[in-house]
Amino acid sequence: MLTEGLVQRGLDVTLYATADSQTAARLRPVAPRPWSEDPELDPKVWECLHISTVFEEAAGYDLIHNNFDFLPLSYSKLVDTPLLTTIHGFSSPRILPVFKKYNHSSYYVAISEADRHPDLNYAATIHHGIPIDAYPYREKPEDYLLFFGRIHHDKGAYESIRLAKQIGLPLVIAGIIQDQNYFDRYVAPYLDGEHVRYIGPVGPDGKGELLGGARALLHLINFDEPFGLSVIEAMACGTPVIAFNRGSMPELIVDRQTGFLVDDLDRARIALSRLDTIDRRACRRLVEENFTTDLMVDRYIKVYQQVYEDTGGRSVN
Repeated sequence: MLTEGLVQRGLDVTLYATADSQTAARLRPVAPRPWSEDPELDPKVWECLHISTVFEEAAGYDLIHNNFDFLPLSYSKLVDTPLLTTIHGFSSPRILPVFKKYNHSSYYVAISEADRHPDLNYAATIHHGIPIDAYPYREKPEDYLLFFGRIHHDKGAYESIRLAKQIGLPLVIAGIIQDQNYFDRYVAPYLDGEHVRYIGPVGPDGKGELLGGARALLHLINFDEPFGLSVIEAMACGTPVIAFNRGSMPELIVDRQTGFLVDDLDRARIALSRLDTIDRRACRRLVEENFTTDLMVDRYIKVYQQVYEDTGGRSVN
């Protein structure tokens, strides 16, 4: 979405991505397909080829925008082109030494204030944005709750099941199974096709209808989530969110106006009984005013300009 938005603004963008990618930018393919979808592709091999190709061609660009975590930073002092890295969360504290090493020779963007690390310097915090028109507003929902995300302990599918069963409302679970053992133990035993249903991953064509039809999105996370895209996608459709008050949730949800920030399942149950106090139009307005693709693109262009002016197009080593 960022790439397409930049192209629409007239920037000359080359996207380094898989060969089957679709973009209005200039596509520079390296891996033929996503290695997560093709077991014949060794992730480490294609990761190395992908990153090295970008930096071998770095002289042709005014700026490299890295969304590929910490590994590209290790190439950054080998080229003169400035590097901006969006840090999409920290997968482990063990990767922090890399970010620290390049803290004063590169530029970092956080995706939320909650995800900023105190030992790092940041050029900006830029929240994710979505194409608001792709998420139609729905005034009157159906009578189900929704879990939408990776099936993993972090995302709280089991907590959502427990809450739905306590309150007596049907629960729809949608998303990829990231942890099969977790699914088999904590999700599968409760699936009955009626009160708790698992419908698998949902693509762009069905996402808006599913999100908009829910009475609430349950986001009962077990970790400090760096952002939470499904939260703003749900609110764009008018659907309030009940979330555990962790990570970036207070930056995305206005408590008691676009959802509820709670600390445990008991308070989540109370919040569900108060859903009628939420104006679904307020949920939509919050996204329109804070989390659109256009706003995200504007903010990144401002940072690009800041980096370019700061470095004069020269190395910041």
